[in-house]
Amino acid sequence: MTADGLRPVPDDQVATIVTTLEMRHRPPLRPLPPSPLRLARWERADTERYRALFRRVGAPWLWFSRLVMRDPALAAIIHDDAVHVHAVLDPAGIEVGMLELDFRAPGECALAYLGLVPELAGKGHGRWLMAEALMRAWRPGVARVHVHTCTLDHPAALGFYRAHGFVAIGRTVETFPDPRVLGVLPAEAAPQIPLLAAVPSQAATSPSVARTVAT
Repeated sequence: MTADGLRPVPDDQVATIVTTLEMRHRPPLRPLPPSPLRLARWERADTERYRALFRRVGAPWLWFSRLVMRDPALAAIIHDDAVHVHAVLDPAGIEVGMLELDFRAPGECALAYLGLVPELAGKGHGRWLMAEALMRAWRPGVARVHVHTCTLDHPAALGFYRAHGFVAIGRTVETFPDPRVLGVLPAEAAPQIPLLAAVPSQAATSPSVARTVAT
């Protein structure tokens, strides 16, 4: 670390500040915001179908953790009865977002993933999705709902969570290999985040490379 507190990050790595937020009291029940979208629960979702939606929703923000898990590790999570995976469907039945609620910790619900495809940004659908998420998260026995957001997410994400009643309780710094350099995401993903390292030619043609990571 340098004298002014800056820590260099290798060109093939990405660093982000992660903020943890929580809610310890169920918010008042209100009518759902209007939206033509709907949620469909995926029971024991096919891993490749799950990854395809995860990539569509998360590539602009460098979501990659579920893309690099091998099938058994991913299936162990999304096929767990305490993990509820939902696809967001438009009126034509096209998958345009996802919601994943994790109830594996007793008395808690983690909003593991919540997001819509970029084409739906700024149209108010996020408020509907959050209302749906909280309605499902606060089931009997849940005393805490929590979520993580980071500086790689949409610039409005932190304010969005706080506006819905979440309180920030901690910050951490995370550094990880740039998924575009690994070939997990295409080089053109997340153009707002500078790509500093060269993308190997073999990685550029193998966007679904599978690697072992901790769950």
